[in-house]
Amino acid sequence: MPLKFELCPGRMIGGNHPCFIIAEIGQNHQGDIEIAKKMIKMAKDCGADCAKFQKSELEHKFNKKALERKYETKNSWGKTYGEHKRHLEFSHEQYRELQSYAEEVGIFFTASGMDEMAVEFLHELDVPFFKVGSGDTNNFPYLEKTAKKGRPMVVSSGMQSMETMRQVYKTVKKHNQNFAILQCTSAYPLEAEDVNLRVIMEYQKEFPDIPIGYSGHESGIAISIAAVALGAKVIERHVTLDKTWKGSDHEASLTPDELTELVQGIRLVERSMGSGLKQMLPCEKPCHDKLGKSVVAKVQIPKGATLTLDMLTVKVAEPMGVRAEDIYELVGKKVTESVEEDQSVTPEVVDKYGKKAKC
Repeated sequence: MPLKFELCPGRMIGGNHPCFIIAEIGQNHQGDIEIAKKMIKMAKDCGADCAKFQKSELEHKFNKKALERKYETKNSWGKTYGEHKRHLEFSHEQYRELQSYAEEVGIFFTASGMDEMAVEFLHELDVPFFKVGSGDTNNFPYLEKTAKKGRPMVVSSGMQSMETMRQVYKTVKKHNQNFAILQCTSAYPLEAEDVNLRVIMEYQKEFPDIPIGYSGHESGIAISIAAVALGAKVIERHVTLDKTWKGSDHEASLTPDELTELVQGIRLVERSMGSGLKQMLPCEKPCHDKLGKSVVAKVQIPKGATLTLDMLTVKVAEPMGVRAEDIYELVGKKVTESVEEDQSVTPEVVDKYGKKAKC
């Protein structure tokens, strides 16, 4: 059984606990705190467990030339990349306001720390867990410093190899036992052929003592639901209020209706997973009683006769006879009473047949 741990206060993940669903607001709020609040409320109303943002301290995430780079595209909020990112970045005080609002609404609140200083701020903010975006997954000094803070971690794995992920696992595990790894492909939107859900099962084999999850950027919800059927314990999906808004993430994000349908689909799949023990269930008894087949006499069988296979057949019979799957066990046994042709061969008339019919 995969490791279970408390990701947020009172909320366990892993094992048989419900999949933890993260609504990744990211920067789809357009730089507007009121839109951000609407999206937090939307995530709660749709049934997500957590509303997540992306926090950067821009001068620590980018060098000067990266911030000064011209960025005049349909998605740009400024003439340079720095201007664009500053428009979308909330201040520390705004983050505190959003955190308070999420608490008021009743949903967990966190963010990806996109650089070491952002992680320091989020630690000060007392978020329940750190999310590591794919861009920092192979940033080992960052991983080590984040892991040492002792908060649970959720680590995406876009753009990484299995060898790198083994190193990620060892790096984090050395300092922090409570973390999950998410299969992820960093493309927006993501084509089905590039999702690679089988990596979830490979991660489960490579890292059997931690929960494995899925962070998706594909269109629709079917693939994310399939990930849960494969054992994903955390699902992260970008969300939006309008797919036509400015920004490269909106197209790969879920609308409120889609997020609601995703949550419902995940909970339905979880209910359907069962125990893995194959047996006849109580709900099947009416069908079994009506249509279940059992052994009947193919010919008239006199009292004391030794049963042979050519004396027997299988039909839906009234009353129900010996179970169909036990027909070979009857061969060589004697009947203690005569059995008419087409009559049920019941356990009571077969000598030394000790099995009782199942319910």
